[in-house]
Amino acid sequence: MDSVRFGRSSRSRPADGHGDMIRVTRKARSSAPSAAEPIDLGKRLKLLRTQRAWTLANAAENTGLARSTLSKIENRQMSPTFEVLQKIARGFGVDIADLFSSEHPQSASGRRSITRKGAGRRHVTSTHQHELLNADLASKRMLPFRSSITARTLDASGGWMHHDGEEFAYILKGKARVYSEHYEPVDLNPGDSIYLDGKMGHAFISIGPTDAVALWVVTA
Repeated sequence: MDSVRFGRSSRSRPADGHGDMIRVTRKARSSAPSAAEPIDLGKRLKLLRTQRAWTLANAAENTGLARSTLSKIENRQMSPTFEVLQKIARGFGVDIADLFSSEHPQSASGRRSITRKGAGRRHVTSTHQHELLNADLASKRMLPFRSSITARTLDASGGWMHHDGEEFAYILKGKARVYSEHYEPVDLNPGDSIYLDGKMGHAFISIGPTDAVALWVVTA
């Protein structure tokens, strides 16, 4: 997993009469959310950096990433993995959701956020197509997202992924193979799930004719 690919019209609420139901339904259809466009992560990162009056060297020191890596992200020359996103968020003192929102996200008070089908924040890398779910809610203790796994070999996956926290993946479609440092590779089919320590090296690939799709939850 890169340490992340992940609208349709929504159902209307019940009304008292058939006429009201028709009017509410038409209104819901006309205001249905469209699929969210990918956020300009490079622009967002540069904004966060300039708001702090940081040079690339300052940002590199705080995130533990190379200046060249940060520069490539800002100039849209590379799409960061989840592990890199985690380092950026920690170094800038923000939630990962802040990196995918052009506005300040809602606080976690009340603990409610709804993401309609297909309306999550998109983040595409060379190995995954992520759709971040509930990205409007900041200060979350876990990060949920839906991803398609495009890598077909361990080399193509980018090698071992390491990150803080724990990770849960539930296979929705296709077939995935999971590699990990301390275990033999295991194949997962739709309905199978895996829970693992993020600090243990791990990697996911698709092994079927189509990309495997999974629901992921990663703790902060």
